[in-house]
Amino acid sequence: MRHNDKITCILEGRERRDKKSLCKAISEFQQHFQRPEMRREFDLSDPLALRKDLPARQSDNDIRNTVSGMQRFMGEDLKFRERKKFQEEQNREWSLQQQREWEDARAQHRSAEGLCLKTRLQFDETAKHLQNLESATRKAVCTAVKEFNKSQATESLERKIREKKQEQEDNLAEISNLLRGDLLSENPQQAASSFGPHRVVPDRWKGMTQEQLEQIRLVQKQQVQEKLRLQEEERQRDMDWDRRRVQMARAALLSERQQQRQRRDLRRALDCSNLSLAKEQRVQKKYMEEVCTNQPTKDYFTQFNTRSR
Repeated sequence: MRHNDKITCILEGRERRDKKSLCKAISEFQQHFQRPEMRREFDLSDPLALRKDLPARQSDNDIRNTVSGMQRFMGEDLKFRERKKFQEEQNREWSLQQQREWEDARAQHRSAEGLCLKTRLQFDETAKHLQNLESATRKAVCTAVKEFNKSQATESLERKIREKKQEQEDNLAEISNLLRGDLLSENPQQAASSFGPHRVVPDRWKGMTQEQLEQIRLVQKQQVQEKLRLQEEERQRDMDWDRRRVQMARAALLSERQQQRQRRDLRRALDCSNLSLAKEQRVQKKYMEEVCTNQPTKDYFTQFNTRSR
């Protein structure tokens, strides 16, 4: 127990020293690497932030003075007085310049009016001269147009007469060509095709020749004869088939009658055998009844067996 207590005390002391050294190491690490000014959000709680911060407006061209910052407005620049004085001087210069320009414009306007009056008078004289020239030219043009129209009318009349005469000659030539041509004369040679003698031109064909018609009639006669021959062969073939069907039907009828006779003979023989058997059964029955009434049963069986043998 003493030994265990001693060991426990030693372990507790070691644990306290370890804790103390760990706390010391953490404190030193925080002092060296985790100081308040090294934090990311230190600028939110820095007591000297206002002293370190720059003034709101250092100059008119400060890039920090954006529109949303509302630190600079129109007419509130730092050089307001110098700018105002410069604007007044500029306005005075502009006024003097406008007066000089107004006087120069009035002088130019007066000179322009005089020049315009001279130009208008000159234009009027030129227009009068041009009007006289135009009237003379119009008269000459009208005379030339009248002469040209007269010559054109004469030339048009002569041309119409020539065209009418040429048209009449062309019509007479066309009529004579049509009357003498292959179309109205119905020449069969005009339907001959350049692709071979066996082909014709459809829009010029005027009918078959006598040789072609004779050939067609000959072919038709041959076709009729061939058709008659085929019909005769078919009729002979049908007659053969009818004769064979009749023979087969007659043979089948004879065979059926033969079978009916055989069945009748068999039935007759069967009836005879059944009749004889029935008679035999009646006789046997009658004999058994007589034996049963006259003799004992044993003698009956003995006689019956003997008779049966």
